[in-house]
Order: sequence, then C-alpha cells, then structure tokens
Amino acid sequence: MSPESLIDIFREALSVIVLIVSAIILPGLFVGLIVAVFQAATSINEQTLSFLPRLLVTLGALMFLGHWLVETMMDFFIRMVNMIPQVIG
Repeated sequence: MSPESLIDIFREALSVIVLIVSAIILPGLFVGLIVAVFQAATSINEQTLSFLPRLLVTLGALMFLGHWLVETMMDFFIRMVNMIPQVIG
C-alpha cells in the first residue's frame, strides 16, 4: 500500500464527513442566527427560544436529507470495499 493511496482514501473520507456534517449543521446554524437576531431586537433572553427551533430544524434536516445521507455513506463504503484488492495487491 503506497502512502499516496492512503492519503487519497483519507482525503475522500474527510470530504464525505464534512459534506454530511455540514448538511445537518448548517440549517440549524441559520435558524439559530435568525433567532439570535430576533432575541437581540426584542431583548428576550429565554434560552429555550433559541434551543427548540434549532432542534426542530436539525431533526427536519435529518428527516428530509436522511435518504441522501445514507446513500452518500453507502456509496463511499462501496467504493472502499471495491478498492480493497487495489490497496492490498
């Protein structure tokens, strides 16, 4: 196994991880920003007001993007399994 192939596998794994995590985190980040601006404008300092919308949006993102997330992980796993003979041999 050459170091270049290991680096390529690691780079591809990191890109898949960043893609999946950002698809889950970014909607909650945007909603949190909107709620924070609303709280600053109205001087409301309730902690649950910022937590609950982010939680609901994150769960919604998981529900709507779940199929794509699993498909992305499965494609990566299948590519890794198909690369086993090349890496070993």
